[in-house]
Amino acid sequence: MQARKPNLKSEEEIALMRRAGLLTWQAHQVAAALIRPGVTTAEINAAMEAFMLEQQAEPLFKGVPDSTGRVPFPAVACISVNEQLVHGIPGPRQLQEGDIVSIDTGVRYQGWCGDAAVTHAVGEIKASTRRLLEVTEGALRLAIELIPEKQFWSEVARAMEAYVTQAGFTVVEGLVGHSIGREMWEMPQVPNYFSLQYQALGDFELQPGVVIAVEPMVSMSSRHVRMLPDHWTLVAEDGQPAAHFEHTLAITSAGVQILTAGPDGKAWALPDKHI
Repeated sequence: MQARKPNLKSEEEIALMRRAGLLTWQAHQVAAALIRPGVTTAEINAAMEAFMLEQQAEPLFKGVPDSTGRVPFPAVACISVNEQLVHGIPGPRQLQEGDIVSIDTGVRYQGWCGDAAVTHAVGEIKASTRRLLEVTEGALRLAIELIPEKQFWSEVARAMEAYVTQAGFTVVEGLVGHSIGREMWEMPQVPNYFSLQYQALGDFELQPGVVIAVEPMVSMSSRHVRMLPDHWTLVAEDGQPAAHFEHTLAITSAGVQILTAGPDGKAWALPDKHI
């Protein structure tokens, strides 16, 4: 890992990124309207893709190669169910009452990117799973609250990890957020946990012009994931539910702007709760 300063965006560029972020939010609303027992993950993906094409927005995920460079991602959204944490491939699987489903998607619009993820409950879910969702989204809320108060990202990451751990859950390691701009993945990395190595070699200053995708990924007990044979889907090693929330955030002179919020600034999937 080598320290690399973020590519700072101007106010005009952040305004352009907000357009991509709003389209990303709208794509998520298309998906949210379909979440119910019996719907397939392929149906959700198809509806999101149709919306993106109508808006002349480029899906960020479709066609991205896997780590081997040989297996492109076949969909516009990663749709991950229950113990599947991220990168689930949409298909014929039907959602069932009591499932949770994480949907991660992004678009490029007029040259700029937006990226966001939400974990939904399908009907009634276990109290422990509901708490998992609340804590994962709470970690994202906490990051947004702390960014104006901290100097370096590692300070925020340390607080996010402590918040999750104190709630009785585990931050998944090895998976991180990222800077974002004209490309979906820009440097530096944006972890959700603290390490001395990152603090020494990868940390960056929180200053106006920084735009990052912050995405806490939390499991019941496992810090690690394993990959399914499809080359993409990552599942929690403990086999229990895992959650994922993400927003694209811009640091401005006025504070943090949630670029993937709705038109009224509403950003949250779950009811407001005190952190």
